[in-house]
Amino acid sequence: MTTDDTRTQTDGTQRAARDDAAPTDETRPEPTGGERTITAEWVEDVAVGGAVLGGGGGGSLAKGIEFGELAVEYGRPTIVSVADLDPTDVVLTVSGVGAPAATDSHVDPADYVRAVELLVDRLAADGTTVGALMTNEMGGFATVNGLLQSAVTGLPLVDAACNGRAHPTGPMGSIGLSQDSESVQAAVGGVPGTAARLETVVEAELGTAASLVRHAAEDAGGLVAVARNPVPASYAEAHAALDTYDQAEAVGRAVRLADDGRDAAERVADAVGGEVSLVGPVESFALETTGGFDVGEVEIEGRELTFWNEYMTLELDGERLATFPDLITTLDAETGMPVSTAELAEGRSVAVVVAPAANLSLGAGMADPALFDPVEQAVGKAVKSHVFN
Repeated sequence: MTTDDTRTQTDGTQRAARDDAAPTDETRPEPTGGERTITAEWVEDVAVGGAVLGGGGGGSLAKGIEFGELAVEYGRPTIVSVADLDPTDVVLTVSGVGAPAATDSHVDPADYVRAVELLVDRLAADGTTVGALMTNEMGGFATVNGLLQSAVTGLPLVDAACNGRAHPTGPMGSIGLSQDSESVQAAVGGVPGTAARLETVVEAELGTAASLVRHAAEDAGGLVAVARNPVPASYAEAHAALDTYDQAEAVGRAVRLADDGRDAAERVADAVGGEVSLVGPVESFALETTGGFDVGEVEIEGRELTFWNEYMTLELDGERLATFPDLITTLDAETGMPVSTAELAEGRSVAVVVAPAANLSLGAGMADPALFDPVEQAVGKAVKSHVFN
């Protein structure tokens, strides 16, 4: 979200994946032995689990399930181990960039495919062939992002992510690429036929490109679909978070099998090696959407949580209990379903589950202290001293 955090609109857009070109049962290729079989149940489990691992961000769960089910309906998206690719195969990252609480955003499922096509075409002009796709993070939408693109283009999605949790900025999801390295990114979004509609390909230093895409998201109404940062498979294998779908599926299954909200929180805590920190109603909640991000504070049972799309800190009477990239995540106390920061409201009862970052599969972006400076500026809290010591 990032988000890279995302929320996606599907109104009237499923036409893009249900036209006359949709493959029939006779023309769909059968999965090979090295590929994961993707079913509607699997989609729901990984989307729910991804929403938990999103830590308050990573996009809309409902839209993520719709997106994943659309991919399964359209064709056979494939997921393969990055180790099964040729080391020289080029892997593209797919993401959504914007603020989860943005109310004017409009990104169709077809726009996520279009962003990939724009970048594939741009790279082809230089003689580069794309071999696979990779999602940027875990989240309700982010975890299944790439499935439709795989189904439409035939490119496999690798069993990896730029990060095994959600994160607020594009550079955090750039798998260790230097901020001054050259980056090429395609972005698509906005209501068609309006001034907000845009399709753009940005080529600049990574930090500049990420900023330009974030501004494009604002211009498009709050969200754009993105394809970015082509890297060799060997680089992705060394710097990305690997085997992320297994953890998402396990967490999603824990929620599905739970009897109620409290049971779900306990099961999720067990699945991620964490604990249920508290259960109670939201006593105060403040959110501001600025600069393409949601930023704010929450108070629950005397604990203070700050967020910048995702939860960044959890404190009790000034004592730090958890700090991003530790997982700090909220579940509805009644249903056990994950609740994003954009979905909080005063009076809503939630369970807060925390788990140490060491229990998550994290990408190389989480190891760069410089990328945490904007977090401290956004939430006004010390972060680096708690993460890098």
